[in-house]
Amino acid sequence: QMFDPKNMMAASDFRNGRYLTCSAIFRGKVAMKDVEDQMRNVQNKNSSYFVEWIPNNVQTALCSIPPRGLKMSSTFVGNSTAIQELFKRVGEQFTAMFRRKAFLHWYTGEGMDEMEFTEA
Repeated sequence: QMFDPKNMMAASDFRNGRYLTCSAIFRGKVAMKDVEDQMRNVQNKNSSYFVEWIPNNVQTALCSIPPRGLKMSSTFVGNSTAIQELFKRVGEQFTAMFRRKAFLHWYTGEGMDEMEFTEA
């Protein structure tokens, strides 16, 4: 479930990139050996989505105290090249709004110069 694109907070599909590193943090009554075995299986199954030139690029952590109201939970943080899709979309949206000078008055009113946007 952690690697399912539906569960990601960023609107990018990791299958369009490769993970440089990632961290999986688990909470609940589960053995660390089980966590490490499962993460190793996931990494082996999805090896094409991980770069091969960074060894041991998956970190796991375990807190044996479950969150209130749940038996177990997990948090996943990944550094993937797929984020470039999101940055491209944001860049395109910025360019379209900047051409129309949308919201620019808020920044120039606070002392910024329009040239600062073009230089950035």
